[in-house]
Amino acid sequence: MGNIIISGITGFMGLNLKQYLNKDYTITGLSRTENKTQNILNYQNIDSNTLDNYFAFIHLAGKAHDLKNTSDDSVYTEVNTDLTIKLFDLFLESKCEIFVFMSTVKAIADTVEGVLTEDSVANPKTVYGKSKRAAEEYILSQKLPESKKVYILRPCMVHGPNNKGNLNLLYKIIKKGLPYPLGSFDNKRSFLSIDNLCYSIKQLLLLKPEEKCFQLADDKPISTNNLVSIIAKTINKPVRILKLPKFMIHTLASLGDFLSLPIDSDKLGKLTDNYVVSNIKITSVIGPMPTTTEDGITRTIQSFL
Repeated sequence: MGNIIISGITGFMGLNLKQYLNKDYTITGLSRTENKTQNILNYQNIDSNTLDNYFAFIHLAGKAHDLKNTSDDSVYTEVNTDLTIKLFDLFLESKCEIFVFMSTVKAIADTVEGVLTEDSVANPKTVYGKSKRAAEEYILSQKLPESKKVYILRPCMVHGPNNKGNLNLLYKIIKKGLPYPLGSFDNKRSFLSIDNLCYSIKQLLLLKPEEKCFQLADDKPISTNNLVSIIAKTINKPVRILKLPKFMIHTLASLGDFLSLPIDSDKLGKLTDNYVVSNIKITSVIGPMPTTTEDGITRTIQSFL
């Protein structure tokens, strides 16, 4: 059906997307290190003539959010903003038809009151979110020829087989038979199965809608307490949820910001804050997501075993 070039192809998203699209498309990778046997090109060695050979460019490469705060801010700008601008300019000069940019919901908001939609006013707080938003703004500011399409995708927390991510902390607690101590927080969070992410991209390539920006999330958000139950069920452990006083938990998290404790303010927020992401816009184009939140998380946890 055509040739596709994917940056960041050796990462979690890239490897899964390549496998997902391989049956229908010829895939070329783009990375910092060239690998001819795996059909991976180096960023430095491509130009607009290179992109003439592809009908779609999927730009996944980026500097992810640094939970340990060890990265210099300039790295985010260099990778998430400057590299994206460079590659998008090459796309504009080429005969390539579709450019897909993997942004993030954090380019719009770090905290959510109610439900995050594509109409929400962008107000990123972290250097990660700001660097992705700057790339979005550049892409949207450029005049696009009628023959070309651009899609900016903003996924929420992506999970899938062998990508432990933020689910790893919960998994370790439950595997050890320890009770989950944050049951007093009744929250709702959106997740995104890697299967749904890959499905969304493929459908956009096929349907080529006019809209440019789409949030990506599973159809239903769940609470962290529900998440604990799914993990426990998957690994055949009893569901043990404690409802400790919130003030006690917040105190421990504050101490964890300075001491080496299992919980700190950032981890507490990811486990207990509300972060509901609407996927109505994307599903109105491609239909319901094929993988449910529960099935996606179950598959992820099974891979840990």
